Formats: sequence, C-alpha cells, structure tokens
Amino acid sequence: MEDYFEIFRMNMKFYREQKKISQSQLAIGADCTNGLIGQIEAGTTKPSFDRILNIASALQVHPADLFLRDASSSLSDTKSILLTELVPQIESFIKKRF
Repeated sequence: MEDYFEIFRMNMKFYREQKKISQSQLAIGADCTNGLIGQIEAGTTKPSFDRILNIASALQVHPADLFLRDASSSLSDTKSILLTELVPQIESFIKKRF
C-alpha cells in the first residue's frame, strides 16, 4: 500500500515552493501555526481532513492534487478531450449509422 502521507507532504511542499510562499505564509492562509506546517513537511505530524482542505485552499489547488499531483488538471483535460473530440465522433457515427 502506498504511503499517502508521504505523497501528501511532498506535494504540499512542491506546491508551496512552486508558488514561492514560505511555511509562515502557508500557515497564515491555512489558519494554523508555522510549526504545524513545518511538522507536516518534516513528516512528524499528520493533518486532519479539515486541515488538508485548508492547506489546499491556501495553496489554491484541488485537495486531490495534494495526493496525486495535477489530478484535477488531468480530470479537466480528460473532460475537455471527451467533449471536443469524442462527442463529435459519436454524433457523426450516429448520423451515419441511423
């Protein structure tokens, strides 16, 4: 079984660094202490579900992205492909077939 906490903490740090915000800035945005953010990134403390939602909001990412990087983008891309490519092909097939 995968270590989801390890994935979470690494992705949290990835998005924090990508957005060029400090642990203190993330703590303010997530309504928690700087120490808690540091402990999560160090792997010594696990966040609650509500804290995960607050961290995701502060990082301006979908909570799923903290467990599977760019998960929400992948979902959005998949929907876009289905709507722009697959649906017209299905409609064309239906017109030709029926």
